[in-house]
Amino acid sequence: MTAWIDFLRARGASFDGATVATFGNPAGELAAARDAAIVCDLGALAALRVAGADAESFLQGQVTSDVQALAPGSLQLSAWCSPKGRVLATFIVRRIDAGHFELLLPRLLLESIRRRLSMFVLRSKVVIDDASDQSVRIGIGGPVALQCIAAAGGSAPAPYRSAAIDGGTIATLPGSRFIAFVAPAGAPALWDRLNGVRAAGFPCWRWLTIRAGTPMILPPTQDQFIPQMINLDALGGISFEKGCYAGQEIVARTRYLGRLKERLALGHGEIVPAPGARLYAPAFGDQPCGTVINANAAPDGGGEFLFVAQMTAIAGGELRLDAVDGPAVSLLPLPYALPEATAPRGRIA
Repeated sequence: MTAWIDFLRARGASFDGATVATFGNPAGELAAARDAAIVCDLGALAALRVAGADAESFLQGQVTSDVQALAPGSLQLSAWCSPKGRVLATFIVRRIDAGHFELLLPRLLLESIRRRLSMFVLRSKVVIDDASDQSVRIGIGGPVALQCIAAAGGSAPAPYRSAAIDGGTIATLPGSRFIAFVAPAGAPALWDRLNGVRAAGFPCWRWLTIRAGTPMILPPTQDQFIPQMINLDALGGISFEKGCYAGQEIVARTRYLGRLKERLALGHGEIVPAPGARLYAPAFGDQPCGTVINANAAPDGGGEFLFVAQMTAIAGGELRLDAVDGPAVSLLPLPYALPEATAPRGRIA
């Protein structure tokens, strides 16, 4: 991948570790993500390969989504939970063929999730390894991204589907986001074909993902929330029809017994909080009532962030960051509807 990194540097990329931070004008890049289109390297997202004769059944017994319903070339949002139903990672599951899957997840979680997931392989015919260097993942996003892809000779498929593009495939995600998976040797040619699209750092992709209302669990927020708290039920990341998986009993109880008290929401403030920062509301006194999941600088100034909070605190609308007298939080609408609360159905065995 050294040649690809050199290519990006030659195009003006500045790096923060392995992540492209900017191409020289962060504010202009964010404005382009809001108003036009951006293209960015998604090296901050790793590809964890799960492959083998038993790959489908293995994943079906581990993750929250219905992997068996996933056709080759399709993707789905999913999560992996602890036995207590708390989310350890969120990711995009990409099915390449019958026995070959990739989980697209934050690189910060790659090794810990690979190691922990491998503990459950046992006698299954499954190999779990890092396939990140076998492809370059290029993100194209923004309100005119679709037109830019068409101008480059591509055809964007329906959400969570993929289509062929020179040198690889392109997949559609909600929120005017597209990911091209291409061989490293072909990545520069695709990048250059998108010559009408502004090159941008990964923070722009993170902002688009926040605006799409899609949470990305990071180390500060691991093992804290059940999937419904981060809206995975609204985003199609939970199957309530499939059989058992890690944490399934807790997830089902929350749905059928009507015990959900926290939800993911979208907010804006005068600062950019760190993942794991706490939120406060008058009704809760000096006790925190929420936690920031993801945050990024906003094109119009300040920060925008996804956070999980008590539903009563969200409804009250008087949230503060970091302290009871901290910066005020303005609520922004999510781009999807939340499921109606389920009335309790009695005891679940």
